[in-house]
Amino acid sequence: MAARHRATGGERPDRTGRGGHARHGRAGRRVGLIGRVSRAARDGRFVPDLDPYFGDAALDDVRHDLVIGRWQGVRDLLRETGDDWPLRTHRVRLLAHAAAGTSAVEGWWAAEPDNPDAAVLRAATEVVRVFDAAIAAGRGTPVDRGRVDAAVHTCLAAADARPVDPMPWVSLLTVARLYEGGVGRAELRRWWDELRRRDPHNTEGHVQLLRYWSARWHGTHGSMYDFARDAAGAAPPGCPLPVLVQIARVEEYRYVVDGELGRGRGPGSVRGFDQHWKHELAVTEVRRTWERWIGDRAPGPVRPEEVELLNYLTHAACYAGRLEVAGDLFRLLGPRVSRSPWSYTGDPAEQFTRWRAQARATP
Repeated sequence: MAARHRATGGERPDRTGRGGHARHGRAGRRVGLIGRVSRAARDGRFVPDLDPYFGDAALDDVRHDLVIGRWQGVRDLLRETGDDWPLRTHRVRLLAHAAAGTSAVEGWWAAEPDNPDAAVLRAATEVVRVFDAAIAAGRGTPVDRGRVDAAVHTCLAAADARPVDPMPWVSLLTVARLYEGGVGRAELRRWWDELRRRDPHNTEGHVQLLRYWSARWHGTHGSMYDFARDAAGAAPPGCPLPVLVQIARVEEYRYVVDGELGRGRGPGSVRGFDQHWKHELAVTEVRRTWERWIGDRAPGPVRPEEVELLNYLTHAACYAGRLEVAGDLFRLLGPRVSRSPWSYTGDPAEQFTRWRAQARATP
């Protein structure tokens, strides 16, 4: 089976740094960015922030270290993150993308083979590498079954090394998509149950299973929406899981725009698709997600692991015409824009800026 999209949605790191000069260069870029933002602020212009680390400065530092082959900072960061599962999942996901093109994680594992964090990151990194190989091979090219099996064994070993950690099970639910015909239902159910036993509301794990059940992979639009709505309905107040419905709507949009449902003719060939974002159910579900998640969300600043999820809901509110909801979400986000889902409907920075201005102008 060909890989059809990136495994975890994380942005790929810049791998052009060289030795000690890379850190200096990054600092220079930061100073340059601050200067541009300051000038824009003086001019009264809004500047969206496309930070791939979502404001997680500590992650920024150690991801850069991984790119140039250093792993000690990563070890310290994961130890300090502890069992904060949402933050840990967010960090391991992005660290795996940074590590995929380097040997840093293997260096760490070789130096500290008994460190369970090294095993967990190594497993997540192997999953990213398998997806990268499948993407490079191109759509329609079968994925090497042996390589997928090897990634699964690495994930299971990581689960044994750190039994309380949900992340190895998130990695398993991710790589499951690459099996031709999918994973057996009993095995998939076991992986899902193991994840939920450790972290019943793990958002990234839910996103991965949602994609597994999508028409792009091993299910249908109906099975994907059923999963999203069931999870949303069972989520406790203030939990972000209701946004799965908006993520499902983006997945359906991507599938149709790719021409698969339209048999290569694109979305114009799909009856009623011009109402995809704004038909009655889509609008109602934006309101429901707002009420179930944001209405009961604990007060406080937006955490890095919330940024992309909030962008999904903001994007949906904008395209559904619920600009009063979008306005409140833009205020929560400030300038923080994620590439997904905006990149599927245009330029992320341009759309974020334009819709933000429209929402602010709405009474």
